[in-house]
Amino acid sequence: MKTSPALPSWRSLLFVPATSDRFVESALRQPADALQIDLEDSVAPDQKQLARERLPAIAAKFSQAGYGVVVRLNRPWRQLVRDLEAAVQPEVEAVCLPKVPDAAFVRAVAEVLAELEQEAGMEIGHTRIIAMIEDPEGLENMSAIASAHARVCAIIVGAEDLALTMRMDVSEDSLYLWNVMAVAAARRAGVMALGFVGSVADFADPEAFRQRIKRARGLGFEGAFCIHPKQVPIVNDEFSPTAEQVVHARALLAEFALQEAAGKVAFSFKGRMVDMPVVGQARQIVERQENLERRAGKDGGA
Repeated sequence: MKTSPALPSWRSLLFVPATSDRFVESALRQPADALQIDLEDSVAPDQKQLARERLPAIAAKFSQAGYGVVVRLNRPWRQLVRDLEAAVQPEVEAVCLPKVPDAAFVRAVAEVLAELEQEAGMEIGHTRIIAMIEDPEGLENMSAIASAHARVCAIIVGAEDLALTMRMDVSEDSLYLWNVMAVAAARRAGVMALGFVGSVADFADPEAFRQRIKRARGLGFEGAFCIHPKQVPIVNDEFSPTAEQVVHARALLAEFALQEAAGKVAFSFKGRMVDMPVVGQARQIVERQENLERRAGKDGGA
């Protein structure tokens, strides 16, 4: 596992089209952890340059409001380089790379980022990378992509584009395997696993979406992209520990400290046998809660 900077504590990343004032203003009223300025699918081909020109002011506005700021970029390379030149600024914490084919591509983008950061007088390594897996080549190289560079902070399976390139349905059957593989690749690399099994475009049924996110949390995901504001509070709720879970975990860790001091590492707690894996799960819950609390304190609860 590579050594990397601390990972962001992002549960919800809401897409915001760079060319829409209405959506930009609406995003500032949402409880998302991060706002993802979109230069790709939501921007018409003849509006790409306008989107790049608008990006710095939007990023500054989002950052000042306390949000994490991510920019989703375009492919192929000529579009991508122009997007990178517009996106590298102190307010942008990460760029989202679509259709990542392999680790070499990630490293090439990282080299461009370093050059742009140096020219801007920024710390080298400031701009993180979210890698989107959206075609068969990316699936083949998923683990290597996640481990490709210290800038990588997360990977996600792009359901719609993957379904297109794989000629398959956007369904739980078709997407389950690849998403579980993405979680495994993320864990191996020490990066965030973002996503869920299904289409990000399905937002009409809140309860069905909640069940999808609840399942994603059980599979090991930590956050997700949101295409509609209605999805944000659901994603935040389901990717956060409940108050009861936090209380239980802290009590279990306190009891473990007492038992460990007495020379025991296996014991009974509230009707359940506890050993080191159970203790580890409790620590993960507490650490997750503490990370979310630190982020809330840092950004004022945006």
